Amino acid sequence: MELREIGNHVFACLQPDKGLGWSNSGLVNRAGGLVIDTFWDLPRTRQMMEHYARVSSAPAKRVANTHHNGDHCWGNQLFTEAEIIGHRLCAEAFGKESPEMMQQIRDGGAGDPALADFAEALRDYDFSGIELTPPTTLFDERFDLMLDDTPVELLYVGPAHTIGDVIVHLPEQRVVFAGDILFRLCTPIGWEGTIANWTAALDRIVDLDPEVIVPGHGPVCGLEGPREMKAYLEYVRAESADSHAAGLTEIEAAKRIDLGPYAGWNEPERLIFNVARAYRELREEPIDAPVDVMAMVQGMSELRRHWQ
Repeated sequence: MELREIGNHVFACLQPDKGLGWSNSGLVNRAGGLVIDTFWDLPRTRQMMEHYARVSSAPAKRVANTHHNGDHCWGNQLFTEAEIIGHRLCAEAFGKESPEMMQQIRDGGAGDPALADFAEALRDYDFSGIELTPPTTLFDERFDLMLDDTPVELLYVGPAHTIGDVIVHLPEQRVVFAGDILFRLCTPIGWEGTIANWTAALDRIVDLDPEVIVPGHGPVCGLEGPREMKAYLEYVRAESADSHAAGLTEIEAAKRIDLGPYAGWNEPERLIFNVARAYRELREEPIDAPVDVMAMVQGMSELRRHWQ
């Protein structure tokens, strides 16, 4: 875990992307502080807070969650005095994931090879003791803060990766905390929303013209990050449309796709999530149609074996 100064009184807390759950966070160290996203478990969030304590005398008075996935908000409870800010739909979706269930998978996973792989990916985490602590300061389209002399804009760009996606823009610093709108050099996963909305959210980041972008996962980047990810999503959507028209199943479509430059991104087998999203759209299903997570886990395992 690394603390990096990326602007005047602005910091990123970065984790090396080792796969599932290795997310990033941010701190605007002005007017009592604003933390952007906490981490997936309490030990890792405490470590993040120790890094922020190197530059701030007290825990931040505000926490902003970019969306409801646990690896961006399950550490909220440790900021006991903080105002927690998020999109209304983020708060509504908070109970969709269960720390208890994740702990059960982490401690189990025997029998099914795909589930065993999933359990192994969770071994770095400890989901015990987590009390879901959703945002209580809610907004719809945008939420503006003035932290001393530093303006901060929370902008709703969903539904894209999830139903309640928010990016955090510091216009004078030319910094964007992108949450999971941007996965950098690692394969994205989509839940609620559409690929079109997601690419539009990436375009919006580009239109803001930041010098520094902190992705939800992966290394800090510039405008090349959202541009490359948009190209990936559009490529997968086009390839999926061809396969759907040919009557192929989702896993058959994923095996058919030549990932080219994207094959080197971390966990390329997440491709099955994006093919499945494209298929849901082609079937004209609702943007919040449930994702069969276990089928996706099985699909990732099958793709790994196919590429070996």
